[in-house]
Amino acid sequence: MKILILGDIVGKPATEQFGAKLDAFRKEIKADAVIVNGENACLGSGNGISKEAAELLFAGGADVITGGNHSFRQKNMLDYLDTNPYIIRPANLPSASPGSGYTLADLAGRRVLVMNLMGRVYMDPCDCPFTAGDRILEREKGNYDLAILDIHAEATSEKWAIANWFSDRVQIIFGTHTHVPTADEQILPTGCAYITDIGMCGPVRSALGVKTEIIVDRFRTALPGRFELSDNPVQYQGILVTTNGFDKVTEIKRVVFE
Repeated sequence: MKILILGDIVGKPATEQFGAKLDAFRKEIKADAVIVNGENACLGSGNGISKEAAELLFAGGADVITGGNHSFRQKNMLDYLDTNPYIIRPANLPSASPGSGYTLADLAGRRVLVMNLMGRVYMDPCDCPFTAGDRILEREKGNYDLAILDIHAEATSEKWAIANWFSDRVQIIFGTHTHVPTADEQILPTGCAYITDIGMCGPVRSALGVKTEIIVDRFRTALPGRFELSDNPVQYQGILVTTNGFDKVTEIKRVVFE
């Protein structure tokens, strides 16, 4: 089984081009399933994912969409998170929040548990990710063949700590949020595939998707400025994980396509 996992979708062009770009690349690599972090896949201005953007990603080939600290920015997503089980938000947000922090999906004939947890270092207030993940795994024990975790966090040390806590119970763990891919993809001694951050699907040569000159001015002058999405060509970054049988990971590698 080959699972393609793509980093934070940023902005309108990356969202609208997703289906066509993914279709060609998926045929090339023969991916069986696609998981996408879509929390910045907004078709208008601002952060967050809208219902319309989510539907474009699903129509384009995404099987599961994970979220992060911007999951609730677009108001029309609140009901959608409650009605579509395949778009999730961090599980350690308040229990009264819309949606769920995990889903069970049938992917290529396997029952796959996909979880979403958010870090607490330099992030919005949230509950303990360790405890939240433990609860999910205990609740769904025996109900899945493969477990996957998206850690949406800023600090690399926190991502590493969370990954090591779950690595003997989760087969694929990847980080999102920083929009910059790391070079530490590996299979841990427990057999878990891990990478600290899978990167971004958005404009190349940008500051996390924003026009570089705006960010340069902000650092130089300390003056606030309106963020504008870069109009540079779009690049898609992520990982491809291969499993042998139901739960044994055999390979993890970074992928890029345009």
